[in-house]
Amino acid sequence: MDFLTMEMLLEKILTYSFVAILCVAVVWFYLFRKRKESGKVEAKIKKAQEEGLHEPVSLHPFIDVNTCIGTGACVAACPEKDIIGIYNGKATIINASQCVGHGACFHACPTEAITLRIGTEKRGVELPHINSNFETNVPGIFIAGELGGMGLIRNAVKQGRQAVENIARSLRKNHSATYDLIIIGSGPAGISGSLTARKLNLNFLLLDQDTLGGAVYSFPRKKIVMTSPMDLPLYGKVKLFETNKSELLDLWQTALKQNNITVNENSKVESVVSDGDIFKVTNLKGEVFSAAAVLLAIGRRGTPRKLNVPGEDREKVAYRLLEPEDLSGNNIVVVGGGDSAIESALLLADQNNVTLSYRNEVFARLKPKNSIAINEAVEAGKIRLLLKSNLVSIEDEHVYIMTADGAEPVKLQNDLVYIFAGGELPTQFLEKAGIKITRKFGVTVLKH
Repeated sequence: MDFLTMEMLLEKILTYSFVAILCVAVVWFYLFRKRKESGKVEAKIKKAQEEGLHEPVSLHPFIDVNTCIGTGACVAACPEKDIIGIYNGKATIINASQCVGHGACFHACPTEAITLRIGTEKRGVELPHINSNFETNVPGIFIAGELGGMGLIRNAVKQGRQAVENIARSLRKNHSATYDLIIIGSGPAGISGSLTARKLNLNFLLLDQDTLGGAVYSFPRKKIVMTSPMDLPLYGKVKLFETNKSELLDLWQTALKQNNITVNENSKVESVVSDGDIFKVTNLKGEVFSAAAVLLAIGRRGTPRKLNVPGEDREKVAYRLLEPEDLSGNNIVVVGGGDSAIESALLLADQNNVTLSYRNEVFARLKPKNSIAINEAVEAGKIRLLLKSNLVSIEDEHVYIMTADGAEPVKLQNDLVYIFAGGELPTQFLEKAGIKITRKFGVTVLKH
């Protein structure tokens, strides 16, 4: 072997060695970075567990680790922060209780490793029986939206459309009812269902116990409605990410007006009864309507949950906040630890003296933005926060709150009380219609 050949061989060895070292360095750096990221996620999970934020409280993603390849697409797609992270090369849930069920992770996953569930193996959720067509165990009665477990605006809009499309396909042509369809509830699912019914030339009636918008109408005027792009029938694509109540209600009002759809407001339905091959729908006014099919697009919170404390029947007590800008200079107590309570307290704190009372020691189910905002407001002294406390009595000019560190209730000067303790599922109404309700644990409500 001559000198030139030896030199060429040495160059090749050096080149290959350099490439090998470079590859090893790249792999080592990649693995080091992944381990570092996993360490951060592990720390976040531990913190979430310590703060009681790890367990889901509503609609949430369930990840099949055998299908997940760890692309991180779900993490990038999530509109919230630190709901999902990559741990040991797989997607994992961090702050499950703060998930608001956007479903963006579900749609972003390239391997379809994510499904959306409601309830867990330990914590059940009461849900009515509905099949894949949104029909209940009572043929002809359908459910869409929050009542069936799918509460977000975009998802409710989609379900309202799908439910009415299924109703149209199964509708009897020669029925004896006045209407083909009666839609109960004018929230996102009811509005979408009505627009779809108009599109399919169905003879329908839209009823609501209050007014247009359902639960959204009861939001404070300045409340930001967390939503996402949606396809509204007969209107088209609507690209909304963060809009307020007024903008959303105006949008729905425009869509209904353009299609000559009227909401029969203040028409709370008392009963839905099967009468042969049709349904008789009776409201509290005593009016009776008949239809071949019924779509229930009402919320899960049929009636505000009360605290059952002395003085709760006073006029200064309310269960929803409509016009916070009209209130100023008041001593206000807000009760609750959910997003509605926090958002209301924050709106009221600008012009009033606000005390927020919550029975638990941490907020376990807030949207990240609300969690940050309430902490900042408390630190700035804008809101007095009483954790592990309970409102025990309401008087004309005072309230009494029992705190964890006192044997006697704290007496506070008070003008107004807002209670956000959730609502009660309209079980009696549903069971009267023959709809079965069961407590379900970890039920998949959306899968590929």
